[in-house]
Amino acid sequence: MKNYPKVFVVVLNYNGRDFIRRCLSSVFKLAYPNFEVILVDNNSRDGSFEMAKANFSRAIFIKNEENLGYAGGNNVGIRFAMERMADYVLLLNNDTEIEADCLNRLVEVGENNANVGLLSPVIFNGHNKQIWFSGGRISWARMKTEHSREIKTEDFYPTGFLTGCALLVKAAIFNKIGPLDEDYFLYWEDADFSWRTQRAGFENVVVTAGWVYHWEKSQKVKEEKIYWLVISGLIFFKKNTPWFWKPWVKTYLRLRKIKNWLDVKLKKNYLAPVVRRAYEDYKYAKF
Repeated sequence: MKNYPKVFVVVLNYNGRDFIRRCLSSVFKLAYPNFEVILVDNNSRDGSFEMAKANFSRAIFIKNEENLGYAGGNNVGIRFAMERMADYVLLLNNDTEIEADCLNRLVEVGENNANVGLLSPVIFNGHNKQIWFSGGRISWARMKTEHSREIKTEDFYPTGFLTGCALLVKAAIFNKIGPLDEDYFLYWEDADFSWRTQRAGFENVVVTAGWVYHWEKSQKVKEEKIYWLVISGLIFFKKNTPWFWKPWVKTYLRLRKIKNWLDVKLKKNYLAPVVRRAYEDYKYAKF
């Protein structure tokens, strides 16, 4: 590339003391010559925000007064970047580590393909180096998203949805469809954003030569993760289910609730009460 578009790297942090140093260290080793880093903090209480400020003074720091969730927190950084004429925004989890040439690889594909709107690297599990994400699809039949875990031979290839773990977004996408949907506090906002991007006429692609490692901090808080996965999934399918899938989704959801009721009664799964609470809380929420 003769001209390097301006990229803002938005790292959302919430109590990420165990991960944020590794993440930001890798970001500031990027070979790409035209980027800025915005660290948005969702009111962390573990000292991670202060530690990041003390060690990475080149970054722009924004601290929210409360935890706005994934979509809300990232949108603070996205709006900041868009006001400063960003060409691209890279959303990056605080529990990731990015390869030095990754951003070059992603931007090159974006610049050479006008129909591409969202780009993802191949994402590896940081613990065992196995593939964590190399593409995804929305399963309307089973009300879930599914990750691919195979690298294809193409330089880049289209896919159904991209994870928000590491996601490069063209500014044109935000101008066309807006930012992340803040009805999602945690999870499924990336599937929603991918779906809206496709409906606007753009492609979501995985770039084979771009690599990121994900240490998946969320596994430490499994009950909270299950709670938000259930609620956010219900929001997603209410908003986005195609008309011809709606009768099945309604029936399938009823079956899932019956199964959950049995699991709670028979105490078959220690997470069943968490799922039941999510169903109840969703019922009384307004989306």
